[in-house]
Amino acid sequence: MKFPLYLPQINHPENNGLSVFAADVGGTKTNIAKFVSENGKMVLELEDTYVTNNYLSLSEIFLDFIKKNNLEKPDRISIGAAGPVVDGICHTTNIIYKIDIRELRRDLGVDKVYLINDLEATSFGLAEVDDEFMKTIRQGNPSIGGHIAVLAPGTGLGEACLFWDGKYLRPMPSEGGHSEFAPRTEVEFELMKFLQKTYGEIIIWERLVSGPAIFKIYQFLRDVKGHEEPGWLTQKFEEEADKSAVVSHTAIRELNPTCVLAMEMFVDFMARRANNMVLNYKATGGLVLGGGIPPRIYNFINKDKFEASFLKCNEMEPLLSEIPIYLNLNSKTGLYGAAYYGAFSE
Repeated sequence: MKFPLYLPQINHPENNGLSVFAADVGGTKTNIAKFVSENGKMVLELEDTYVTNNYLSLSEIFLDFIKKNNLEKPDRISIGAAGPVVDGICHTTNIIYKIDIRELRRDLGVDKVYLINDLEATSFGLAEVDDEFMKTIRQGNPSIGGHIAVLAPGTGLGEACLFWDGKYLRPMPSEGGHSEFAPRTEVEFELMKFLQKTYGEIIIWERLVSGPAIFKIYQFLRDVKGHEEPGWLTQKFEEEADKSAVVSHTAIRELNPTCVLAMEMFVDFMARRANNMVLNYKATGGLVLGGGIPPRIYNFINKDKFEASFLKCNEMEPLLSEIPIYLNLNSKTGLYGAAYYGAFSE
């Protein structure tokens, strides 16, 4: 499977042999790697992972990466960050500091510094994804082609569109994960009221489709709907920092019905948000699921319930029935995408 990304300088001989430091900056962790361009491909030479909020700036992380590995300054630095990028600055939603390319140029002594949204980077990273990492969830009709939607739940909810210009796919960032959620049933109204106690009046889609959302849905079932929690599961929650992971792992092994129901609700919300995105963009080229969550819950996504929720629509089911859905299993797509953008975008 090939995604023809718009990278106008990918075959330019002057861009061969470029050293590019790329970063995928998320709310939980930041992955940094050194790449070298070779004949239109980005070759990963060195990689490290940092806890994002353990540092006061992204410059500190880069300087540590350079010092620890005894590296020379790169030709270019390219960053995908989890938040909106405006005029070279990203005020991230889950990170304690802002990212500013002017500060990075000054602190690191590198002139060419690029900053794009993390889902924009993930979209460019599809240039690197092959059939080994891209699983087909539903076949649809891939021959139609067109725009592609990207939905990536992780610490937050990332969304993007790849605009088809007739020859290339051009990634466009989105902050659609912060649009307002609309409940459909009485139970969902109850869930929304439960979430408002934590998040305030406006409940955005990220509160329903992200890593933290899994445990919040479970809490609602336990605390509001009265589902019992066995002692061994209470102990698990006390022992593990990532309570959403406890819910998903327990559900996958079918050890507790409340965890299973929580995951089924989560997947239903994810399918509905995917439906929204495909309709918003008229993404007849397909939907790509990525981020940290979907690959871990493949068994829940690859079920009839996900497809039924995705297809449910009052008038546009014929359109939705044609849409291919893919699951991207390559966790380094955002990192590669940042590198490709830094090396070949201009």
